[in-house]
Amino acid sequence: HFELLPSSDLSAAQTRLLSSLIPEFNTLLARVETHLDRLERREQALIARCELLEGRLSMNGEDGQAMTRSSAGGAGRKSLAGEGDGSREALRLKAVRAKKERLGYAVERLSLQAQQRERQLRMSVAAQ
Repeated sequence: HFELLPSSDLSAAQTRLLSSLIPEFNTLLARVETHLDRLERREQALIARCELLEGRLSMNGEDGQAMTRSSAGGAGRKSLAGEGDGSREALRLKAVRAKKERLGYAVERLSLQAQQRERQLRMSVAAQ
């Protein structure tokens, strides 16, 4: 069974509901903006770190060969140290590449999260 309410009571209840929801909505919007800013800063930091590691990797690839040869010393030491340095350098290069790939995935994931949160925010604003 339904009761009929006067339109003035209904509009007053709607106004009260709206006045109680607006501050909460504004608080949530501020929290979302803060979180998006934090994610954007983290994304920029990861991009910068990735570029730095790429630069080091490319610089190390070009200059690394000359540096390991010049730091090896005499002819007898070159043959002994060259094998160990080469394998250590190869392992380090492999680790740097793996880290670069992980950072790339992290940047991609963060950008997708930011896009998802922006979509959710737009949808919640549109629903109001």
